[in-house]
Amino acid sequence: MDIQPFTIAIPQADVDDLADRLARTRWPASLPGDGWSRGVPLEFLRELADYWATRYDWRAAEARLNALGQFTTEIDGQRIHFTHVRSERPDALALLITHGYPSSFVEFTALIEHLRRDFHVVAPSVPGFGFSTPVRATGWAMGRTARAWAELMRRLGYDRYGTHGGDIGAGLAGEVASVDGAHVVGVHVVTDPLTAANTATFLPGLADGLDPADPTDRLILDRMDRFRREGSGYLAIQNSRPQTIGYLLNDSPVGQLGWIAEKFEEWTDLPYDRDQLLTNVSLYWFTGSGVTAAGFLYEQTHAMGWTPPAAVPHGFAVFGADPTVRRVINPSADTYWAEYPRGLHFPAMEAPEVLAADLRTFFGKVSAS
Repeated sequence: MDIQPFTIAIPQADVDDLADRLARTRWPASLPGDGWSRGVPLEFLRELADYWATRYDWRAAEARLNALGQFTTEIDGQRIHFTHVRSERPDALALLITHGYPSSFVEFTALIEHLRRDFHVVAPSVPGFGFSTPVRATGWAMGRTARAWAELMRRLGYDRYGTHGGDIGAGLAGEVASVDGAHVVGVHVVTDPLTAANTATFLPGLADGLDPADPTDRLILDRMDRFRREGSGYLAIQNSRPQTIGYLLNDSPVGQLGWIAEKFEEWTDLPYDRDQLLTNVSLYWFTGSGVTAAGFLYEQTHAMGWTPPAAVPHGFAVFGADPTVRRVINPSADTYWAEYPRGLHFPAMEAPEVLAADLRTFFGKVSAS
């Protein structure tokens, strides 16, 4: 049950090996004028890989992450890594924030700086991601992870806390409240039109009431169809054969780079910090967590159901907002709902100031109620 301070210190031999592998990349052929229609364009990835190899500074990123405060503990036989930043305000609310895929706690570095005045921030790495490795057993899906998060907050001494996340982190924010509702004061999640449509593709019942003759519903159905045809390949592989794709992700840094960078290009509409993206990719590479992160998606696909929603306040921050999101989610009248015109799937990187302000507003309302 001990919580141990943790220092990120990747051996220099591993840093040198990455540079060597990048220099020896065997690049594939590509067809002229293809753009993104067949996947990540060759010119885009070559330029990004060259920047990673020659100008990106891992040691500077490592120092910034260590300055936040890194820790590990063992819960249910699994090593759990987390960032823990205490507010200068002793009475500040604790806030548990969880990343999604293909992301990591690195996504929250800028956001934490905007939150630390008002919240005690805890940002764990999902089992199989980053330093929450190696994964020692099967079964680490949403439910087991949520119970581990509740235990982590208990160990840290937080009797009252909020949860937040997007993507996988959104599901975990709700699951933690379901398993620890006596201590969770509110659940705040981020979403966007693409995520809402993609979620409707997989979660039973969400699309049942959609009317093809309605313009808003037609837009949702078209997005769902496009995701099935063009955007769901990565999920199909990782939900069924994570070990097979894992050989590529573990042996080729350019393979891991392309697998992640594609999603950041597709799922953002505001500029994000390229060095922050490469820190995220480097974390996957140095920890060998491409295969185990994919394995988390596999475990969730094969998990048994969801815990019933908790009766605590829920809030949604919609980025790149349009009417389709509210139509899919259909929140109750007392649900907190905020819409922002720009940003998409990674608002903690695209618009950290906006997201931080929304978190303060939602949890301010929760605390006042």
